[in-house]
Amino acid sequence: MPVDPAAKQGTVAQGFVTPKQDRTPQVLSIPPRRVLPIIFIPGIMGSNLRLSADRQRELGIDNNIAWRPDHAAVSASGYNDSPIERQRRLDPMATEVDIYDPAGNATGDVDETADERNEEVNPKSLSMGYGRLASGPVIKDDPYGAKERKSAAQKARARGWGEVYYGSYKAVLSLCEEVLNASFLYQRLDPWVERYIVTKAPSEWEAHTAPALAPLGEDLTREALKGCFFPVHAMGYNWLKGNGESGTVIAGRIDALMKRYQTDGYQCEKVILVTHSMGGLVARAVIHPKFGGFNDKVLGIVHGVMPAIGAAAAYRRVRCGFEGSGIVVGVVGAYGFHVTPVLGNAQGGLELLPSCDYGRNWLKVRANGNTLMSLPARGDPYEEIYKVRGKWYNLLREEWINPANADGPGFRRTCALLDRARDFHVAISATYHDQSYATYGADPERKAWHSVTWEIDKAARIGSVDALTIAEDNAQGVMFLVDPTLPVAEGKQAPRFTATLLAPSDPGDQTVPMFSADAQLRHGKFKGIFRQSGYEHQDSYKDDKVIRATLYSLIRIASTMTWSKP
Repeated sequence: MPVDPAAKQGTVAQGFVTPKQDRTPQVLSIPPRRVLPIIFIPGIMGSNLRLSADRQRELGIDNNIAWRPDHAAVSASGYNDSPIERQRRLDPMATEVDIYDPAGNATGDVDETADERNEEVNPKSLSMGYGRLASGPVIKDDPYGAKERKSAAQKARARGWGEVYYGSYKAVLSLCEEVLNASFLYQRLDPWVERYIVTKAPSEWEAHTAPALAPLGEDLTREALKGCFFPVHAMGYNWLKGNGESGTVIAGRIDALMKRYQTDGYQCEKVILVTHSMGGLVARAVIHPKFGGFNDKVLGIVHGVMPAIGAAAAYRRVRCGFEGSGIVVGVVGAYGFHVTPVLGNAQGGLELLPSCDYGRNWLKVRANGNTLMSLPARGDPYEEIYKVRGKWYNLLREEWINPANADGPGFRRTCALLDRARDFHVAISATYHDQSYATYGADPERKAWHSVTWEIDKAARIGSVDALTIAEDNAQGVMFLVDPTLPVAEGKQAPRFTATLLAPSDPGDQTVPMFSADAQLRHGKFKGIFRQSGYEHQDSYKDDKVIRATLYSLIRIASTMTWSKP
């Protein structure tokens, strides 16, 4: 019978009185007294957001969903939103994390319960084929007839699994829960765990040789997992706000979670963080003394596809919209004038831009095979690209920033957000946990922008590339430019020519270039690095190599735990 983990260290369970003829044993699964929570922190757009009540009323909509990609019907309705509607719906000052709250039912819709809002979170629907979830001590249906009966889905939702983009993250959440809590049954190692994780050489998941990684082995795995409960929690954050602020908030939530376990009678002294993309920056803020200050309570961190020093794709998307197709492209926008009102007013989004650590000369202008300009020439992209006004190549088209004509947003405020982004980048530049592991894409077939290149029409006559002005911009990577420095015959217009943003050409995962992720390798202090191929950025945690490398890393980190008392 399932237990109530919040009651007397999980020793309270409910069963049934059955006829004498029924000899079926009722099994009580008691989680260990020691608990080491796993905290999953998603990437940008991986946390579900809801609107404030005031903004919901202003928009005149039936629910308060601001961003929830699993909710297909609501997401589809935003595909044709205007720039004004996108700015108002994804406003950092009018949004918050959409936390599961069955008591308060904060859905903004009297006809929608918290469970209906989170209906996609259902661990039983995974059909992963490994069969261990039913053996876990907590994520399991209470028996029929139990007092205040909760389903496995409700328990997962209470762990925060509905705060995040479940369609992208359900595999990593469920398999961490399964493997860490149910790898041994009657003292025997689960055959799948043994075959695919414990005995495998990490090189099979494309582990880098620096440092060299050995297989776990059964003895280390047993010692790491025995006598400990590893509940998997997810914690979303408002990705429109600064990552330093998000790190502070999540540190506070982790602290409250640990105290709750302690109040319930558990020995909870540390947590382990698992991150995706921008969530890695948030995790670094969690442990940084200026923000979360939580380093001594974090045993280790597993970073997935982190843009360690930024990604040039962020420049491309602000100027030219998101490439490709799908929910993110449709709702956030395929055009620069769709994306700029959102990310141009969002400190979190601006913190994905290449930092000073990214280096020089990643924004290029070329014509006829020659490089006419490379920026940042002095290594400061904030002053040379992002905050520059009136240049055709700069980050911000000022007329796109505030289509809603709201009080506050505008070029000056965006520059203030960029200053804060720079301060954040400087603060966390060298901040990595001593027990850090990383998985990321280094795939030459999954090209990403390390450099962004504007290619000018071969027939163009150019006097000064810096003086060019925009005559027309399709907001998807093609501009018509003119050169006002060249003489024009009386009565004639200056000739126009095109500048086209070239496709990515560098190894990566289609979003983060290997060059940026490799900052973790260059740091030299990571315990393990997996430079991998075969997956796209958002879907990285759907890839077997990533999942197995993550589980390997978690067991390695857990093996370093030293408890303060028996």
